[in-house]
Amino acid sequence: MANQAHDSPLERQVDAFLARLSRTASPATVDAYRRDLKALIGFMGDAGLADWTCLDVALLRRFLGGERARGLASRSLARRRSAISRLADHLVAEGQLTHNPVDLTQAPRQPRHLPRPLDVDQLAQFLDTPHDGTPLGYRDQAMLELFYSSGLRLAELAGLEIGDLQTQRVRVVGKGGKPRQVPVGARARQALAEWLAVRGVLAEDDQAALFVGQHGKRLGHRAIQQRLANLARRRGLAEHLHPHRLRHSFASHLLESSQDLRAVQELLGHANLSTTQVYTRLDWQSLATSYDAAHPRAHRRTQRSRHDEEESS
Repeated sequence: MANQAHDSPLERQVDAFLARLSRTASPATVDAYRRDLKALIGFMGDAGLADWTCLDVALLRRFLGGERARGLASRSLARRRSAISRLADHLVAEGQLTHNPVDLTQAPRQPRHLPRPLDVDQLAQFLDTPHDGTPLGYRDQAMLELFYSSGLRLAELAGLEIGDLQTQRVRVVGKGGKPRQVPVGARARQALAEWLAVRGVLAEDDQAALFVGQHGKRLGHRAIQQRLANLARRRGLAEHLHPHRLRHSFASHLLESSQDLRAVQELLGHANLSTTQVYTRLDWQSLATSYDAAHPRAHRRTQRSRHDEEESS
């Protein structure tokens, strides 16, 4: 890191922020944010800035502009901006900044690359394929059903504990540490009950994690991803399977049948409706049609039509 001591004040605040972030975010997110903030610290060091009170809009624009000029992709720029924003929120809470300067900058435009949802019948056949009847088989089936039943993110499922399960719903902690409750379908509840009946064969006595590995400890993100990919190959699914694709399939299939964009937004834990619209590939025409059908002022009679009715009565 250019012109920086190994344990500078800038780095100490970043370490404290990342330690707090790691309680709710995935290890991959924490590692990515660490790289992003390391780049910012290096930029500040080259400019002779050694205190986070120097973090302002002008500095951010110079930093992000420089990153763009050297060819950083828009998605990476957006993540850099997000990491700095989360850090700035931390610094505001610590009293080192009076406001978050990232709020005054514009997010870079990003290309919209979405996973293609799995076919409903294809996914049903995959989920209905019998497993080998081992504790691991019951565990994997419960994970699959819960991913698709409730649209969970990878970090949300990996972070689940026994106490998060209720009769027909589950409590998860989403992005930014925001909790929400989502329903659990009948097939997922059945798979979870079968897993819980054999979970004690693997889990340590004091282990609170819902899903554990062969050694009784919480199952990690990478292990979950590998299990899903292996199951897809073993069960003859002709496409790559990963947690986000199951989440996308959940949202797309639910929206196709319900046409309730707001409900899907709540279930996914999206802060903005526009995120859900993109996520589910709902086009503007679909939104406009729903608006025209539902809004009381969208199909208001014109003055001419009311006059015609009065003349004919």
